[in-house]
Amino acid sequence: MEAVAKRLVRHESRLIQLFDPPFDRSALDPGYIKGYIPGVRENGGQYTHAALWTAMAFAQLGDHDRAWELFGMLNPIRHGDTPEQIARYKVEPYVVAADVYGVPPHTGRGGWTWYTGSAGWMYRLLVETLIGFHRKGDHLEITPRLPSGWDRLVIHYRHHSANYHITLVRKITATPDDQSPEPQVRAVTTQIIPLIDDGSDHHVEVIF
Repeated sequence: MEAVAKRLVRHESRLIQLFDPPFDRSALDPGYIKGYIPGVRENGGQYTHAALWTAMAFAQLGDHDRAWELFGMLNPIRHGDTPEQIARYKVEPYVVAADVYGVPPHTGRGGWTWYTGSAGWMYRLLVETLIGFHRKGDHLEITPRLPSGWDRLVIHYRHHSANYHITLVRKITATPDDQSPEPQVRAVTTQIIPLIDDGSDHHVEVIF
């Protein structure tokens, strides 16, 4: 993964290449990907599925800050936050692009947009991997992987007729003995929250 960070993560262009260099005039034949011009889609550009898996891998390794940094790079809105970025990206900055070009003169240009596969993986990266929110049968499992600068995060989740208001609190900022100052809030250190369909509002504080 350190080799990936060194050789494939392009901070200045806000993309993560699938590999480098692209296939061009080589006699080697990797198959259909060589049909794309160098730097486009699987031929040495960013293939967003794999780029998202890279962020997931760093999160799973415990490098949460780097995982969030990569998520910020891959977030399409970050490709449209200046006129210069918009002129380079050239596609909608509010949907996920399946690929981003990786070779001049088109470096940083978005490719195939409205791609539900990449959008689904980006959703899973944010919700399941980084926030650590998992629904498993009749309970939630929460394993937060928040960046070091975040001490608190609030999740509002609807379970049939019930509403769960879940606050994730980093241990160093938690109240003494892990007791919430609000009497209606249940403070827990477990990562498992039972789900009850009772039409009520449930307030839970998870210490991590």
